[in-house]
Amino acid sequence: MDHKEILELLPAYVDQELGLSDMLAVERHLAGCADCQREYAEQRSVSVGLKKAAPYFEAPASLAQRISASLPQEQLNPAPRYRSWSFNWLNAGIATLSVLAIVWSAGLYLGLPSAQEQLTEEVVSNHVRSLQANHLADVASSDQHTVKPWFNGKLNFSPPVVDMAPQGFPLEGGRLDYLDGRPVAALVYRHNKHPINLFIWPSTGKDAAPRAQERQGYHLVHWVFGGMDYWAVSDLAANELDDFVKTVQSEVGK
Repeated sequence: MDHKEILELLPAYVDQELGLSDMLAVERHLAGCADCQREYAEQRSVSVGLKKAAPYFEAPASLAQRISASLPQEQLNPAPRYRSWSFNWLNAGIATLSVLAIVWSAGLYLGLPSAQEQLTEEVVSNHVRSLQANHLADVASSDQHTVKPWFNGKLNFSPPVVDMAPQGFPLEGGRLDYLDGRPVAALVYRHNKHPINLFIWPSTGKDAAPRAQERQGYHLVHWVFGGMDYWAVSDLAANELDDFVKTVQSEVGK
C-alpha cells in the first residue's frame, strides 16, 4: 500500500476495525514512516482524550417535566377534551423518547473501553498477529549482545535485554512493534515451546507492581520498573508466566 492508502486506513486502525492483512500492512508502514507515526499518535491521542475527558451526565428525574414544559402549550381557547387528552399523551411520548435517547447515549459512552483496556487489547492483538504471520523476530538470536544492539537507531531508547536460558526462558530474538501510539521493543522468549512476547517502552509513571489479567485465553502481566513499561503475554499457564515475570525483574534489577 502507498502512503495515501495507509492514511485512509489509520482511523480504522486506531479503532481496531481492520482485518489481519490490512493491520499488518499498516504496521509495516508505520515502522518506517515518521509522518504516519505522528499522524497515528495524534489520532490515538484524540481518541484516548475523548474517552478520558468526555463528561458523563446522569439524567435527573425532573428531565421529563422540563422537556414537557418547554413544548408549545395549547392555545388559550379551550379545545375539545379529546384534543387535550391527545396532546398530553403526545407530550408525554416525546418526553419519554427524549429520556430514552439520553439513556441510550449514556449507555454507549459507558460501554466504550478505557485507555488501559484498549491498550490491553492491543497487546493481545499484536501477540496473536506475531504468531499468525510467523513474524516473531526481526533479529533471530539467543545472544543478548546481538539482540540489544540491533535496536540502536531504530528506537529512541535502549530496552533491557537479559539472558534467562538458565532459568528455562531462552531468548529467541526481538523485533520492532507498535503499541500505545509509538514504536516499542518486542523481545521474544520461549518456555517449553510456548512463545512469550515481552513488550517494553519508556514509561511516564511511577514503578508499579505486576498486575496479571487474562484476555482471549492469553495471560498478560503488566508492570512498571526503572522508567520502563513492561507487558508480558503468552499462552503459558498463569503461574509459569508469573515465574517468567519474576525472573525478568530479578535480571533487570541486577
